[in-house]
Amino acid sequence: MLKAMMTKLLSGAVLMFSAASLAAEPDWSAFRGQEAMGVSSAKGLPLKWGDSENIVWKTPLPGPGASSAIVFQDRIYLTCYTGFFVPGEEGSKDNLKRHLLALNRKDGKLVWDTAIKAKLPEEDRIRDHGFAANTPAADSERIYCFFGKSGVLAFDHSGKQLWQTDVGEKTHGWGTAASPVLYKDLVFINASVESESLYALDRTTGKEKWRAKGIREAWNTPVVVSAKSGRKELVVATQGKVLAFDPDTGKDLWSCKTDIGWYMVPSVVAHDGVVYCLGGRSGVAALAVRAGGEGDVTESHRLWKSMKGSNVSSPVFLNGHLYWVHESRGVAYCAKAETGEIVYEQRLERAGQVYASALLADGRLYYTTREGRTFVLASKPEFEQLAVNDFSDRSTFNGTPSVDGSRLLIRSDKFLYCIGQ
Repeated sequence: MLKAMMTKLLSGAVLMFSAASLAAEPDWSAFRGQEAMGVSSAKGLPLKWGDSENIVWKTPLPGPGASSAIVFQDRIYLTCYTGFFVPGEEGSKDNLKRHLLALNRKDGKLVWDTAIKAKLPEEDRIRDHGFAANTPAADSERIYCFFGKSGVLAFDHSGKQLWQTDVGEKTHGWGTAASPVLYKDLVFINASVESESLYALDRTTGKEKWRAKGIREAWNTPVVVSAKSGRKELVVATQGKVLAFDPDTGKDLWSCKTDIGWYMVPSVVAHDGVVYCLGGRSGVAALAVRAGGEGDVTESHRLWKSMKGSNVSSPVFLNGHLYWVHESRGVAYCAKAETGEIVYEQRLERAGQVYASALLADGRLYYTTREGRTFVLASKPEFEQLAVNDFSDRSTFNGTPSVDGSRLLIRSDKFLYCIGQ
């Protein structure tokens, strides 16, 4: 009798432990990871790989896309598009669909594929990255996708659509790229392209909770940062300004002039109450601003400006330094975060264009080019190239690498690769 009771109790404990383990959110369930900083604490990631080395699995995709894979519990989620503007296919705008894919983490096999017909009219073409550039985000209840003028959609973990919310009707030749951001019971959407607005939607229903207007020329994903006081601020880079809002209410908190005259694509990063921002194709291309201010803080809180930056890829922060790669020159940078002073400026051989954002993991910097070549550098303020990895897959690699435990996930227009020891 006692033995049976003990067995039952132990079995229950094991089940409870397993459920708790599965319920714990991994560190890569949104664009650039849980904190949106492009940094992972994972260890044992691969240094070298190729077509026949350290490829755990390789899954063909129904269509192309520039979004990143995310990881939640035993699933990997990824978006792509089909039917129109697919390289090598004729297609028709009437057939344009976005897809949310669910893959098994262990072997990469497709679990389900939910397709959403595009709301027309759409652009005749999207330069460089197509119709699926927004990375999804996931929690224990739902997966959230942003499909431009087709709206924001939530799905359950079986692929069933739960709600859809329109956030604007406009389109653009560069497409849409900002990804959903989860905070408390809200999901934030930068709909700069669609309506020049920043939305906070209820996670459960999709209903609008607040909306900020005047979000112009902003393709970046907003980031929730902490000021020195502990105050949470939702920060987004727009043309000419960095803006901060109260994430709970949408109240304007502060703005800082960037002196950058271009559209803004890279997402900001933050550390110890300071926000670091890259952007622009010429002139001023980077700046730092102290969070926690009120109103126009250009004179009081802007710490430095720099002519060195990137127009597409986002940076990472580590130990008082910023690291990134220029999107078209193939130059790797390291700068002092306190002053913006460049520590090194090193051209990467045969880098080509780099649209993927920087990834920092396991003491290394991972930079993936549009041709599928990944440069691995030591994460220290002295330039040291550790490896250069390549695929024979001659499609386009626009998505930022993601972390899945001790593995990397890298997507092209044709495949999702799982890379591990």
